[in-house]
Parts: sequence; C-alpha cells; structure tokens
Amino acid sequence: MVVLPTPLPGLRVIKPTVFEDERGWFYESYNREKFSGAGVDTVFVQDNHSRSAKNTLRGMHFQSSPGQIKLVRCTKGEIWDVAVDLRPESPTFGLHFGAYLNEETKHQIYLPLGFAHGFLVVSDWAEVQYKCSSVYNGATECGIAWDDPDLAIAWPLKGQTPLLSQRDRQNQSFSDYRSGLSSSNPS
Repeated sequence: MVVLPTPLPGLRVIKPTVFEDERGWFYESYNREKFSGAGVDTVFVQDNHSRSAKNTLRGMHFQSSPGQIKLVRCTKGEIWDVAVDLRPESPTFGLHFGAYLNEETKHQIYLPLGFAHGFLVVSDWAEVQYKCSSVYNGATECGIAWDDPDLAIAWPLKGQTPLLSQRDRQNQSFSDYRSGLSSSNPS
C-alpha cells in the first residue's frame, strides 16, 4: 500500500497493493493496523454503498458535528471524486482536490474531518463504497452547492446536465457557509 499526500493537508490518496494472477486479483481494501502504520489512524463505524447512473452527481456533503472521516473507493465503474477543504484555519480553506476513482486502479481517497465530499459518475453505472468514522445523523447533514462559482470545481460533465437529488439542488453556497462560520464565532 502506498499513501500519497495531496495539495490539501490531511487528504490522501491510497493505492493498495493488488495481487493478480490467472485466477483474478486480491487486495486488502482496509487493514486497520497497516493504515494506522501509514498515518491513517481512524476507527470506522459505518460502511455505505451506493449505485448510481451516469452523470449522477452526489455532493458536496458533510456533517457538521461530530463530522465524518471517510475512506472512499469506487468498486464498479468510474467516478470523478472531489473533496473541498472546509477548515477555516487551514491554508487551503475553500480549495478542492479531485481524482478519478475506478474499479481498475482500486485507489481510495481518505478524507479527514473538515472536508465536504462529492462525486460524479462518468461510466454508465458506478458503485461507491465508503467507510465513515461516525454514524450518519440527518440532523447534522449539510451541503454546499456542487456548482458554486467560488469553489470553481471543473466537473467533467462534457456539456451534460447532472442528475441531482432534491437535497443537492438546495445546498447552500460557499459564501453562505463562510458567513455561518463568522456569525457563530464573533470576533
């Protein structure tokens, strides 16, 4: 396994060691001891699995409290996976990182606390599985608009309109998110 840093502190790309032969392949998608030894020391308590059609865009999601650390992988098809740094004290606050995840490379993205997450399905269908450090809580569910001009995420939509949930059509702007931070922390 190789753990690679990204330009956003704490966000990492994980390239598993895959053993292949004439029978197929095998790899450990998660091994707590090995991940911990590589600096990814998180206890995961919930696994999620989604299946989505081409041009489905899910995001940009996060939970306000206690937040969720995530380990994301695409096990069928291909997605463009995006993380946005929402940590106001971070030098990369408001910046994003995107990478293709697919069943061929088996790469994963590790998102520490303080990131919004989303993905776009670029294959006909995709299945995404991810581990979370805290159980989902609808009361702390939040989102930022996938197409917010302040974030300027270059989604590979190729002129198509994404398929969005009603929830994702109503996500707040990044500006509103920033305003909420300053109003909850008066100087």
